[in-house]
Order: sequence, then structure tokens, then C-alpha cells
Amino acid sequence: MSTSAFGTYGGRYVPETLIPALDELERGWRDALADDTFHAELHALLTTYAGRPTPLTLSERFAPGKRIYLKREDLLHTGAHKLNNALGQIVLAQRLGKRRIVAETGAGQHGVATATVCAKFGLECIVYMGEEDIRRQKPNVERMGLLGAEVRPVDFGTKTLKEATSEAIRDWITNVETTHYLIGSCVGPAPYPELVAELQSVIGREAREQHLAAEGRLPEAVIAAVGGGSNAIGIFHGFLDDADVRLVGVEAAGAASLGTGRAGVLHGARSSVLADEDGQIADAHSISAGLDYPGVGPEHAFLRDSGRASYVGATDEEALRAFRDLARTEGIIPALEPSHALARARELDAELILVCLSGRGDKDLAEALLGLEKLA
Repeated sequence: MSTSAFGTYGGRYVPETLIPALDELERGWRDALADDTFHAELHALLTTYAGRPTPLTLSERFAPGKRIYLKREDLLHTGAHKLNNALGQIVLAQRLGKRRIVAETGAGQHGVATATVCAKFGLECIVYMGEEDIRRQKPNVERMGLLGAEVRPVDFGTKTLKEATSEAIRDWITNVETTHYLIGSCVGPAPYPELVAELQSVIGREAREQHLAAEGRLPEAVIAAVGGGSNAIGIFHGFLDDADVRLVGVEAAGAASLGTGRAGVLHGARSSVLADEDGQIADAHSISAGLDYPGVGPEHAFLRDSGRASYVGATDEEALRAFRDLARTEGIIPALEPSHALARARELDAELILVCLSGRGDKDLAEALLGLEKLA
């Protein structure tokens, strides 16, 4: 285990065989951070390929009486915030001489982003995905195949993101010399949580500047959905030092690692996890594949314990209603993940609110329409 940047959370709880790879990654990451050419290459990719900066949109009809701004990561190339991280890590992987990339995915957006950057840079791409997520996120599975990635189904346990992550780690251990594991969220052993947070912090930097330009002041609250937590940590980072800005993370009610979990180790790091009294990881549930995970990034556990951020839950039904209502009042179809944040935003005791709209809803249409039919 290494020293953690997040108090008692984080660290490295991995087989000894992975320590040299993590050390190599950490050195490469520190070197990249100190190298202007890395920053210049990444900036060029984000602006000319990904489509940054993404706009801030004022939602005027979704929640009457409130001014809710949406940070439009749904308009990023590939349809979600995941591309910010994937581009940064693929440039880093090239610097480390890795030609093979493995990744995990739940909602499929990280898988699509990874397949996209591998196609652009000509690298082999293997994406692990649970069979249940393959069923409910079929459009993204088809996109990954079109982009040249090999999607490997995972057929044990809950057949969702937890098991897909476990399989990706096993692959990495076996092929560590040639392979970079492109983790999709701010989870995993150090330096991944810090690395992913830094690559996603572009969301918060842009949003802070855009909100000041639009309103002449900062929002009262910043709200984002939290599964592993990368879109939330990305937008939170723009406001961590602004004590008057409330930071609110919204988990799926059936996967509330921060709201109902306990300290434990999952996928190489200590954080807040869903577990029984014996420490066995419990099953999570959410209609949203991207939130269907029994753990969370260690920085979120640290922010919760320090009181800097608060975390609440939203049910499948509440997310579905917000999904439908944003479409009908604003002409924007959100992903089911940020729909959880939208559900809580319109009930928050604040008037000026910033929501991270982390992705678009194309991938969720079949699942969401079925859910809305049952609600009717």
C-alpha cells in the first residue's frame, strides 16, 4: 500500500506483481504533468477533436422558480465526459510505450471513449463488460465494435460493472508489460484516482468561468451524479476552494456506497463500499448501468467525511421522471446517470444551481422507455 492523498482512503491494495506497473504509471504521470508538450497535445485534442469547451445551458422550464445551469458534457464527442479522461490516458500510454489497452465499462460510455481513442491512435483495445450491461446498453456495444474494439462479456456475479472491473484487472496483471489499464473513473489503486480527477477537472474549470460570465457570481450549489464518481469529482474540483458553494453528489438509491456503505477495500483502493458485516462486497442496483457499482472513488469518501461535500440518493423512479421532464421541458434527453442529479436539483433549497449533465440519453432509450411505461 502507498501513502494516500485522501486521508485514510485510497492507497494501493494490489498483488505485488502490479506494483512495478503502478510505479511506472506514477512516474510517467508526474513527468507528463511537468511537460508542456503533454499539456499542449492534450489541449489540442480536447479542443479540435473532443469539442471543448462544452457550453453552459440555462434550464428555464425544467424547475420553475430556480435557475439551473447544465454543464453540457452530453455535447462532447462520443456523448459523455468519459472522453476527457480517455484522451489524457491514451497520450500517457503512448509515452509509456504501451500498445495494448484494456478497459472496463458499465454504461458503455467509457468503453466507447476508450475504443474511440484507440481507433484514433491505432492501439489494440479490449473492453470488459458485464452481460447484463451488454443487454441494456446495446447501442454502445455496437459502437465499440464499429470502432474496432473487442468487447469481452463477463458472465458471473451480477454481470455488471463490478465484475467487468475485476476481469479487466486480471487481464492487466497477465499482460502488464505491454498493456495499459485505462480505468474509467476515479477509483482503483494510486495514482488512478488523482490522475482521473485531474483529467476530468477541465469540467469544473470551464464551468466556474462560464458561470461567472453568465451570472456574475458563483452558483449556490453544484450537483452531479456519483457512481465511481469521475464526472462529479471533475466538476467539484472547480469549486473546492469556494466555501460558499455547496457540493452535492447524488447516488443511485440501490447503490449508495457513500450514503449506506462502510469503509472497505474494492478494486485496489480503500474507500466507502457496500459490504456486509463480514466485509463481503454486496450487490448494487440501479436502472443506470453507470451508477450500478458498490464502491466509489476514495476522494469522494474523503470529501464526505470532511464535510466539504454531501451525498444523497435518488431512486430509479425519480431519475426516470427527471429524464422524461428534461426532455419535454428543455428538448434535452439526458443519460440516466445525470437524471439522478436532476431529480435532486429541482428539490434543493437553493435557487442558483449548476448540474453536471454528464452524458446524453441515446444509450438509455430502450431501458428508460420501458421504465416510464411501467410508471404510467
